[in-house]
Amino acid sequence: MHATLSRYLSAAVVVASCAVLSACAGLNRPTGTIEQRYAATGMWAVTTSPGGACCDSLGNPFDLYYPTNLGASGFKHPILTWGNGTNGVPGNYATFLTHMASWGFVIIATVDKMTGPGQTIRDGANFLVAANSNAASIFFNKLKTTEIGAFGHSQGANGAMNALINSGGMIKTVLPIELPARIWCVASCVPMPSFTQGSVFFVDGSLDPISPPTQGPLVSGEQSIAGYYDAVPAGVPKVKGTLKGPTHNDVTGQPDGAAAQPPCLIGVFGYLGYPTAWMMYQLQADTVARGAFVSGTGEMFSQTVNWEHVNSNIP
Repeated sequence: MHATLSRYLSAAVVVASCAVLSACAGLNRPTGTIEQRYAATGMWAVTTSPGGACCDSLGNPFDLYYPTNLGASGFKHPILTWGNGTNGVPGNYATFLTHMASWGFVIIATVDKMTGPGQTIRDGANFLVAANSNAASIFFNKLKTTEIGAFGHSQGANGAMNALINSGGMIKTVLPIELPARIWCVASCVPMPSFTQGSVFFVDGSLDPISPPTQGPLVSGEQSIAGYYDAVPAGVPKVKGTLKGPTHNDVTGQPDGAAAQPPCLIGVFGYLGYPTAWMMYQLQADTVARGAFVSGTGEMFSQTVNWEHVNSNIP
């Protein structure tokens, strides 16, 4: 949620309220074999610890989502650091973050409500890297500190991109969800010429006017997901895809719709499968997950019930 989002929504065409969510709960259910695999809950039971760590560089606590049986059988958990949308908190995304953690990731989420600069998102990664070396921490020697990803929603998507760019290679991949078009950016805009390392998977909803999938031929700059995708250098692994139906805040939808943030239409369901597969491919070397993203032949390209505007340069 960008700082100017509330002004836009008050003037925009009214979008259906979150009360519709329960009636639409079957929409965006995964249709592909790979998507179904990663949309299902992973093998790890998850512990949630609101305010369980302190603090980022602005004094905000972190929420933690992590496998309950940390380090079972010697497993080293990759790290994911999360960025909230404007005025959001990690609890708004609890279903999505818990789902990711069930696949073996340790997730740290700053309570910062203005994550666009990316510093507090990067602080989360730094906190867990330090915790891995701290004998007093539950994460001591349990983390794979060479495998770190950043992800976020709206302003947090902007922040996750900035966190990767400014991480000096520490953050390997980024998943921006509903990244606002540059017209909405008033500060801490993503410096796309600096996005020269790592990898990225852009995800948005087809009814999101803040993060539109495409832009007209006379529109310049990154005013859509297609614009951002095209601005990423060809040598950087990149994927994009648009879910049919969601608007700006559907990723906040909990399964019963009770905790979704307006405006929403469908909820979080479509955001579970391929985003999880992306992190599994990038940070856990999962070759099955990779099969979703291969350029032209990956599963995403054939799942036209729920996905459109798919593109990839993954060989």
